[in-house]
Amino acid sequence: MQSNDARLLLHAVVPTLAIGAIAVAVSAVVAGGTGAIGAVIGTALVVLVMGAGLVALQKTAKNLPQLFQMMGLLLYTVQILFVLVFLIVFKDTTLFDTKAFAFTLLGATLVWIAAQTRGHMKAKILYVEPDSAEPKKAETAGSPT
Repeated sequence: MQSNDARLLLHAVVPTLAIGAIAVAVSAVVAGGTGAIGAVIGTALVVLVMGAGLVALQKTAKNLPQLFQMMGLLLYTVQILFVLVFLIVFKDTTLFDTKAFAFTLLGATLVWIAAQTRGHMKAKILYVEPDSAEPKKAETAGSPT
């Protein structure tokens, strides 16, 4: 992972974990232990799904830049489906408070998107790799070097 990719990931993870910690504290006060567990699971789900998506998208941008836009659309669809499956599986759970989970999931997702957008806007990412702009030296067969 390049340094600017790691920076973008870090700029999105830190605020998301901060809002997650606030959500855990509020949920613990409002809904007790199950609320805190729900907030932790909601925060962890956002960090895992969105973080994996960002890493996959950055690898696609580096290796297959022509597929970047299509991969972004596919990635968001897969992320939504993954969260939907998680919600269906844990629909009637008593392990954690579902309202605390849902509000934390929504809040952490919005914070992630805002932080990632801000990180991209502030990043100074080169559009062209400096090494690729140099013309390659012509190699001639049989000429001594």
